[in-house]
Order: sequence, then structure tokens, then C-alpha cells
Amino acid sequence: MMVTFPHMGNLYIGIKALLEDLKVDFVIPPFANDNTLELGSSHASEHMCTPLKLNIGNYIQSIEKGADTILITGSNGPCRFGYYGVMEQEILKDMGYDVEMVILEAPNGDITELIRRFQKVTNTKNIGKLAKELITTYRILCKVDFLEKKMQYLEAVEAEKGTIQKIRKEFKIQSMNAKGGKAIYEVLNEFSLKLDKVERNLEKSPLKIGLVGDIYTLIEPYINQNIEEKLANLGVQVDRSLYISEWIMEHVVYRPIGLTREKEIRKAAQPYLDHMVGGHGWETIGYASYYCENGYDGIIQLLPFGCMPEIVAESILPSIRKDYNVPIMTLVLDELSSDTGYQTRLEAFIDLIQRKKERRKFNGA
Repeated sequence: MMVTFPHMGNLYIGIKALLEDLKVDFVIPPFANDNTLELGSSHASEHMCTPLKLNIGNYIQSIEKGADTILITGSNGPCRFGYYGVMEQEILKDMGYDVEMVILEAPNGDITELIRRFQKVTNTKNIGKLAKELITTYRILCKVDFLEKKMQYLEAVEAEKGTIQKIRKEFKIQSMNAKGGKAIYEVLNEFSLKLDKVERNLEKSPLKIGLVGDIYTLIEPYINQNIEEKLANLGVQVDRSLYISEWIMEHVVYRPIGLTREKEIRKAAQPYLDHMVGGHGWETIGYASYYCENGYDGIIQLLPFGCMPEIVAESILPSIRKDYNVPIMTLVLDELSSDTGYQTRLEAFIDLIQRKKERRKFNGA
């Protein structure tokens, strides 16, 4: 058995640690790039959302390196992500690839079945050992998210431009080279100390932008065209509505047993949306309202073309913009998105926010 999985931001760091510690053979696909998207787009329907196309591209690249088993998480509600496993397996089958798709979800809240699937793909029946390694993986992903938040804060106020970008690249290389959970955790601690030493320009007063939308487009830098770096270069600090470790705890642990950690966000969404619409549509509305209530200067929704839950959320966001008088922009992302046009829209949006803020300051608001 040779395992692989699709890329989604820094998720690979945790999965890599887990599989290495459990002595599972695996292939990490190349980081998403134009070739990945071209491969996926050529074999998936044009009506499919971009994340699925990138997944297919990742799988093909890994299968060509010997992978025969694919790990993917599951979903529920009216979102095509819940069908990814089935659709992707059929697409690969039509291409002549005989691979097994292991969907890591608890069907109908059946935690026993989720554990069985983990045991199958990790080739271990020792539940204690598996639980220990899963906890280690979760701790690693929590630390990764902590570093990401730290970089998001520092990149907009760094004294020497490009410092965080350089650290981010070094981090990617070293985390890929480290073997096993212990070594990876040491890398994380090392880079946490590096970030502590980054000099800040205390005279800078960056704008604060909240990023909301589909989890894949929020977390995967290729599809969102490195929006966090672009915004930092425009003097903006960002906060994402979704991070990997938080998503795992919510969707893999809490929701299968009928619980949630997002009561505050659902409460914030209540005046506009009081039920799940699939994907992360509910979170998009809740966090948009939350960011407005907490003094953010603007909000950007990242929407993969054709994503129904985010289209529903997009139709509601104008009400939030009107109620809070906070600028909100939606960016629709697909394989035809132009980097130049994307950059222009970001610059125009930030300019609008800055002018609005200056007017309010001038008027004493």
C-alpha cells in the first residue's frame, strides 16, 4: 500500500508526521501549481469546482509516483465536497487508475467506523498507538496554525520587507525534510523562536481584513494566489475564518457526535442565516458578522467558482455590509483567474478602505 493525499495549505506537515511515525509508505504530491490544475481540469467536468480539479491533479501526480491509496476527508450537507470521494474515484477509474479511496469521516456519527478506516490506512490495530499518533498530529497542526497566525500578524509590520516571506520559504523546506513528529515539532519550535526575533516597525498601523469563504480557497495559497502575502505587501494584517486544526476538531471530532465549538459564530450569523447551507456558508456569514463587530476594516470572501454554499453566503453578505457599513468584496476563483486582475481588485479594495477610514477620522467618527 502506497498512500497519498491532496494538498491543502500546510496540512501535509501533520499527515507526513503521522504516516512517518506509523511507518506507512506514502507519496506527497508536488505542491499545487499550473500543471496540477491543468491535469485536473482536463479530466474533470468544467462545472466542477476548482478544488476538485486540483485534487485530481494531485492524485494523478502521486499515482505516477506509485500511490495506490488516497486519503480524503468527508463532508455533509448540500456541498459537493461530500461527493468528492465517489466522484474522484470514478474519474480516476475512467482514466484507467485502480486506486482505493479512503474517506476519513464518521458516517452517521459512527466513530467506530472512522477508527476502522484510520486503522486500515495506517495498517495498525493498536488503537492506543493510533490515538497517541493522532494526538501528536493534531498538536503539530495546532502549532502550524499558531505559526501561520504569527506570520500573518508580523508580515504587515515587519521592519525589513520580505523577512516573513523568506522565513515562510525556509519553513516549508525544513518541515518537508524533517522526518517524524518529533523532528517536525522541533522545526516548529525553531521557527517560532525565529519569528519572535523579527523586528517590527512600531510606527505602522496596518488595516485589518477578515478572510472568509470555502476552507480550501482560504488555506491553499495556490488557488487564492497567495492572497495573504499580497495583502501584507499592501500593508494589511489578515485573519482567516478557518484554520486546519480548528476545522479538524470541529468536523472530525465535534460534529460527528452532534456538538460544535462554533456557538459564538453561529450566534453572530443568526440574524442573517440560522441553519447550515453546506460547506462553510454558515461560517462565512457568522465570521463576516463577527469581524464587523470586532472592528475589522474590511472583509474578503474567497469563493471557488460554482461553490453553492458560498454563492448562498455571497447573496447574504450585502445585508451585513449595509448593517455594519464595512466594505466587503467577493473574489471568485477558478482556473481562468488572472493574477493581474486579482492584484488590481485587491489594490482598489484596500484603497477604498483607506479612504473610508481617513474620511471617518477627518469627520471625527
